[in-house]
Amino acid sequence: MGTKLHLQLEDIYSDPYGFTYSEVAETIGEEQADKLYHNLYSGPNGKKQSTIRIKEVFRGPDTQKYAFELSDGYCIETVSIKRKTGTTVCVSTMIGCPVGCIFCASGKNGFIRNLTPSEIVQQVVLVSGKVNRIVFMGMGEPLFNYDNVIKAIHILRDRKGLNFPTDGITISTSGPLPQMKKIREEHLKIQLTLSLHATNQRTRNYIMPHMKGYDIEEVVQSTLSYSERHNRTVTIAYLLIPGLNDRLSDVKQLGRWFRGKNVLINLLQYNETDCKVVRRPNKQELVAFRDKLNDVGLTVKIRESRGGSIKAACGQLVSKLNRRTDSSNVSKKTSGSTKKNSSCSSRDNSSRNKTSKMRERRKD
Repeated sequence: MGTKLHLQLEDIYSDPYGFTYSEVAETIGEEQADKLYHNLYSGPNGKKQSTIRIKEVFRGPDTQKYAFELSDGYCIETVSIKRKTGTTVCVSTMIGCPVGCIFCASGKNGFIRNLTPSEIVQQVVLVSGKVNRIVFMGMGEPLFNYDNVIKAIHILRDRKGLNFPTDGITISTSGPLPQMKKIREEHLKIQLTLSLHATNQRTRNYIMPHMKGYDIEEVVQSTLSYSERHNRTVTIAYLLIPGLNDRLSDVKQLGRWFRGKNVLINLLQYNETDCKVVRRPNKQELVAFRDKLNDVGLTVKIRESRGGSIKAACGQLVSKLNRRTDSSNVSKKTSGSTKKNSSCSSRDNSSRNKTSKMRERRKD
């Protein structure tokens, strides 16, 4: 949990969702802490004490996408998905993202800042529906905001608050190695998903350009180490990109890594963004690749893509909102960065050319 906080009354009452019950009780006493926590998480007026607000909501048949406005005017996205067993909430951990995946709108928006524990927790509190699953899979790389994400998890699972079961929390990560080693040692029973998307360093560097400093073999082994350390199934997210990561050599490598391991392969279909860098595979291509993975002894699930009608791929909804916020900022540095991040079409042309060249090199 890090260094012990020395809170003041104004800290708690100005942003009450940012602290665990024990931290609050130590400052204002258990009686007042009980009242405050009950009001925040069970009472009718708890949401009135929020420091973020719902700016827009887009609704689909089983999916809602929220744009939350933060106190500094920037916006983040949160998606809630209704399932037969309850509601899953996909929360953001950053404004923008530094990883820069070629298929992700959040990366195209660039990185602005980390979210606070309070801003993370409030996303869960403010969505409608009975939430029984939380996935850190929205805007941002959760493990690059390590301390705030772990603090938010402790707040969410606090028995005096939401008392959320840690088994129902999943962190989806691109696998930064120092943080992977840290989370392995945490005494938390969270689920872990690795966004892999490639089977060799060259392809992964292209798909996730700002993860070039992390060796793909070490990333995979750190994920398997987490599985062994906590005796949990880990999920490997693999976005199928026809012509780029769907060769027979990719099938064989995935088999070498994960056959006989406590691993589920989540085969993903690209949820198209405005910046169309990669082609969305059709159902036949997904099924064919899944069958090949099954043949080499892997457990595979095709994850249904939801929310396409409401632009539920990360970063799409708030892109324009945040560009407007940036344009109103007097800082020349911020203004210049915004101009660069908004040049989608020119970067798309460059990306398409690179993708074409990669596919030509990878032909059998």
